[in-house]
Amino acid sequence: MTDAQGPASFGRVDSDGTVHVTTADGERAVGQVPGVSPEEALAFFVRRYEALELEVTLLEQRLNSGLVSPDDARKAITSVTKSVTGANAVGDLASLTARLDALAPKLTEATEARKAERAKQNEATRAAKEGMVAEAEKIAQGNDWRGGVNRFRALLDEWKALPRIDRATDDALWHRFSSARTTYTRRRKAQFAEQSVKWDAAKATKQEIIAEARELADSTDWGPTAGAFRELMNRWRAAGSAQRDADEKLWAEFRGLQDQFFNARTSAQSVQDEEFAGNQTAKEELLTKAEADLLPVTDPVAARTAYRAFLEEYNALGKVPRDAIRPLDQRLRKLESAVKEAEDAEWKRTDPEARQRAEETVNMLSAEIEKLQERIAKAEARGDASAVKKAQDSVAAYTTWLDQAKATLADFTR
Repeated sequence: MTDAQGPASFGRVDSDGTVHVTTADGERAVGQVPGVSPEEALAFFVRRYEALELEVTLLEQRLNSGLVSPDDARKAITSVTKSVTGANAVGDLASLTARLDALAPKLTEATEARKAERAKQNEATRAAKEGMVAEAEKIAQGNDWRGGVNRFRALLDEWKALPRIDRATDDALWHRFSSARTTYTRRRKAQFAEQSVKWDAAKATKQEIIAEARELADSTDWGPTAGAFRELMNRWRAAGSAQRDADEKLWAEFRGLQDQFFNARTSAQSVQDEEFAGNQTAKEELLTKAEADLLPVTDPVAARTAYRAFLEEYNALGKVPRDAIRPLDQRLRKLESAVKEAEDAEWKRTDPEARQRAEETVNMLSAEIEKLQERIAKAEARGDASAVKKAQDSVAAYTTWLDQAKATLADFTR
């Protein structure tokens, strides 16, 4: 369209300055602009048309780009259409109306697209909220009292950030989520109330133990008091835990009392160890001599007599340092075991009943062999080779047993 066919071509100016616009229904006056030329008056109303045309163009662009929602676009189309209809402007108003009418299909498409997008978003939101509800219900039945609180707080923030879906579904999901959070909170409060009772009981028990430990801490009755402290320690473990800060303070106090006693005992025993060092040297020398004299044991009776004399002298030497007790006891037990084993072997060798059993076994096996020899002679006489072979095999077996029995009997005659 050339300039001659532009917006101004749809208007004219009367001699009195009245401006008219040409429409499909004919001409109509749009107004006057006093004190100006006809060209300026016409240009004034053309600018009004151009402003309307710009509104239509912008609306088309916004709808095509999706920058405006269908509802907002519908309102804008209605508003601009009203402005164009009967507008006091000069230009092709019919074309603007046609362009606005042409937006209707696009508006319908945008509306359907928006519905589909909203449905998709609602489905995603519903799935997300159902997942959050499932997690909340799982947490509500668990016992993660610390992490559960933080997770519920995070889930609530996530829930608030999500858009609402249809009211019935959204309310139902929120009811489940809220109920799970309430259930968890009640269980957590009940758990901490119960735990608080246990903490208080443990604290009271440990305070009693500390009071008893305080009375023992200065004792110099080392053995019984050490046992009493061990018993207090067992009771301490059985008491369970108090609240963390209180438990740490109670333990520090109890541990300090234990250290006070056992450090004093260690100091006292160190002094005793120095005093007993001479006894250790004497016992080691006496043990060395006894080991040389008695081992290996050749005469059990003499060895037992010598061992008793040694033990009496050994015990008379008194206590030794703590570190030396176990090594000395091991050597002492080894020496005693050697004497006892020799005595046991001698008793077994000289046991009358055992010797008699050995003699009876030798006699029985010898008699069986004699009987078999007679069978062999008779079988040979009648030419029964099979019987001879069978009897000879039996003789061989009995001879082996007889040799073993004679060896056992010989042990009793040495």
